[in-house]
Amino acid sequence: MNISEVRVRLVKKEEGKLKAVASVTIDNCFVIHDVKVLEGNEDFFIAMPSKKTPDGEYKDIVHPINTETREMLKKAVLDEFEKARSQAENED
Repeated sequence: MNISEVRVRLVKKEEGKLKAVASVTIDNCFVIHDVKVLEGNEDFFIAMPSKKTPDGEYKDIVHPINTETREMLKKAVLDEFEKARSQAENED
């Protein structure tokens, strides 16, 4: 699997845990929209797109099957998030 492109849109809200939303293109032929970048207690993490079930739970719509792929996706998204954040700070 090759991650072809990651696009990150920063969220302008000063409060809240949601910091950005990303789209990830895989092998120039498949895209995953609405990957969220969230701020945790110690670091940033990603959350895959999900939907609310009738019983009120949230279930991922799409997700990596193994740890290696999850880490590759996480690194790609968070690297682009850091670039976008640095660029936004330099523009301010």
